[in-house]
Amino acid sequence: MPRNCPGAPEDRIRIQHMMDAARQAIGFAQGKSRKSLDSEPMLARALMHAILEIGEAASRTSDAGRSRAPEVPWAQIVGMRNVLIHVYMGRRLRPALEDGDGGVAGASGDAGTRDEGLAS
Repeated sequence: MPRNCPGAPEDRIRIQHMMDAARQAIGFAQGKSRKSLDSEPMLARALMHAILEIGEAASRTSDAGRSRAPEVPWAQIVGMRNVLIHVYMGRRLRPALEDGDGGVAGASGDAGTRDEGLAS
């Protein structure tokens, strides 16, 4: 179904997928440090995959669905997905996360600082 289709019934499911992936990412990051992104490739890939899932679901949410949640930074979320999906081989996750418009915090609204959940 096109993204601009008013009242797309899939919006509720897509937003639920976004919430589920965000909760999982928070769980993955608990007790981890920024250095963990470099030393634990499984963590880095798990977080990247969760962010990709969130961005993909956001990109497919209709304009009508987006208008029901204007506080969600839809463009930044989709932008982060685009940055990650087009990362070149060999580029590390941390710079990719920091290069996006507003970084991870910008893509997560009220998440606080970029370091929240990944303490220094």
